[in-house]
Amino acid sequence: MDHQALTPFLASALAEYSFITPEQPLPCFAVLLGRLEDDTAYVERSAFGRNSRATDPSAQLEFSEAIVPRFGRAYENEHRGWWIDSHDVLRITRAAEEDGLDVLGSIHMHPDWHRIGPPEERGARLSERPTPMDTHVFAGTAWPVNVICYLEQQGEAMYHALAAWGPPQADAPEVGCTELELRIRADAGAAASAKR
Repeated sequence: MDHQALTPFLASALAEYSFITPEQPLPCFAVLLGRLEDDTAYVERSAFGRNSRATDPSAQLEFSEAIVPRFGRAYENEHRGWWIDSHDVLRITRAAEEDGLDVLGSIHMHPDWHRIGPPEERGARLSERPTPMDTHVFAGTAWPVNVICYLEQQGEAMYHALAAWGPPQADAPEVGCTELELRIRADAGAAASAKR
């Protein structure tokens, strides 16, 4: 992953994190764009779209009929979960194609919900690992690369951890997602400064 694909997402995730409340677990999500070569995905950019989770009839139906019964009443909260606007998916896909890039997957934030979430959910510790809901979403999109960015506040400092995941195998979904090697290409300017 190019650091230039990660930097805008991280800035957005940190901004969203500052507005999270126990009642509003605001999500942060972006689409990853790049190239597949042999068995390696090269993520060059990220692109943002609107969350239509609360307004898209397809999203509302999916959440009420499939997600809430399977993953719990917490997903009745319209601020929980992401459903990228279909017009934005089309716009992002067309722009990527014009630049010779493919849609490779997604990146989303997991906050330290065990610390900032509602008291009844503080036992469920999130991390950069996929939740059962993530596994469901990754299987549904079948995108080859899905990155989870875990954000945690310790005192005044913010920390993040990243991990990349492939979708579960269609013939063995119970096995879960496959962890992928993730490498972040360093900023050329930072590398040049380090040599001095």
